[in-house]
Amino acid sequence: MSPTLENYIDGEFVASSATATLDLVNPVDETIVGRAPVSNRADIDAAMTAAERAFTTWGRSTPGVRQAALLKLADAIEAHADELVAAQCRNTGQLQSVIAAEEVTVGADQIRFFAGAARLLEGRAAGEYMDGFTSYVRREPIGVVAQVTPWNYPFMMAIWKIGPALAAGNTIVLKPSDTTPESTLVLAKLSKGILPDGVFNVVLGDASTGAELVSHPTPGLVSITGSVRAGIAVAESAAAQLKRAHLELGGKAPAVVFGDVDIDKAALGIAQAAFFNAGQDCTAATRVLVHESIHDKLVDALVAAAETLKPGRPDDPNAFYGPLNNVNHFNAVMGKLAAVPSHATVVTGGNRWGDTGFFVEPTIITGVRQDDALVQDETFGPVLTVQSFTDEDQAVAYANDVRYGLASSVWTRDHGTVERLTRALDFGAVWVNCHIPLVAEMPHGGFKYSGYGKDLSAYSVEEYTRVKHVMSSHD
Repeated sequence: MSPTLENYIDGEFVASSATATLDLVNPVDETIVGRAPVSNRADIDAAMTAAERAFTTWGRSTPGVRQAALLKLADAIEAHADELVAAQCRNTGQLQSVIAAEEVTVGADQIRFFAGAARLLEGRAAGEYMDGFTSYVRREPIGVVAQVTPWNYPFMMAIWKIGPALAAGNTIVLKPSDTTPESTLVLAKLSKGILPDGVFNVVLGDASTGAELVSHPTPGLVSITGSVRAGIAVAESAAAQLKRAHLELGGKAPAVVFGDVDIDKAALGIAQAAFFNAGQDCTAATRVLVHESIHDKLVDALVAAAETLKPGRPDDPNAFYGPLNNVNHFNAVMGKLAAVPSHATVVTGGNRWGDTGFFVEPTIITGVRQDDALVQDETFGPVLTVQSFTDEDQAVAYANDVRYGLASSVWTRDHGTVERLTRALDFGAVWVNCHIPLVAEMPHGGFKYSGYGKDLSAYSVEEYTRVKHVMSSHD
């Protein structure tokens, strides 16, 4: 019998009061590796009560105290890297080397950034803006915040949520994805004795648990990284109680390639950005828009690059990515590949890889049209479409003609083209001659149906604060 996981509330692991459970399935071999409770309102009430009580002291702590705690947490993350990697790998099937390098090591660095950011909150300078009165601005924590994280990067997304919230002085009730809770629970365990009890709470469950969490009257802000559908539901729930919402949702990122590029170099960079983490990345390159003069050559180079970027098991040193996360998502991606329109051509891939697990071949599809579902809708798998354009105006029109606005890239050697395209592209991030790198110091977040609010950077810390004007009479 696989173990049943427990919630982390008020500094202790506690069994859920609910009886329903979820099986945790390893997507590499489809075995059950554990069970998680479908936590209910009573569990959430207990977590919210703990977070409210903890806020009375944590919310008034000095930035230096919060910085010291976050620095200790970063050290603990690095010291327990192997445990975090093993826990996450059981739930995601990701390559162990990728979890270690791109989530655990980077996550510790990001926590250290937020530790520093805790001491750098800024506001308008105190001054006399009216004769006889002095005004200044206080940036204060919101209070208790509710957070929901996805399954594609479970540990990294937990860091992106808790880092700025804790730096600003908030307390947290977080629900990880129902399929990938284990690395978040290890993070909670590591926080014991570093963060005061009740500051960071983790409640496990499914979509019904998440709905109870975001509709609870206690949080002053709800934050989710997830699908557009889930984001809209969270926004509607938050609006009913006039709560603030922070939404990082889907993407359909274009890579706009002009005729003056180094074709092989561009192809490899785009293919890596398309297939990294099996394409389960909101910022992944999903649509290549290439000038008609080099269309065929770039397609050939993309196919050659894809053939070197194979899926594999977590410990395979030659693998570039692992499986899709769960059977429902695997079936959805395979369904989209089965429905490729007759006018399009699958030039490589398009099939399941292997007989066991949720693996999909790296896939490139040409001949798609702008109104095709493959172009308009998020696939969230290792699938890359290619379209040609005749001039810069058409490239921009095709790039912006989706409901998403999270990420994009421009590939060219011409400085003027770069300056025009980075202004014209309607996306929260525009990479130039690269696609997908992120740094803690720069903001991450999109426009339109990709949501609103920023992760990373000092902007994300500001998301978790409220601004108060204080005005004092001189008399």
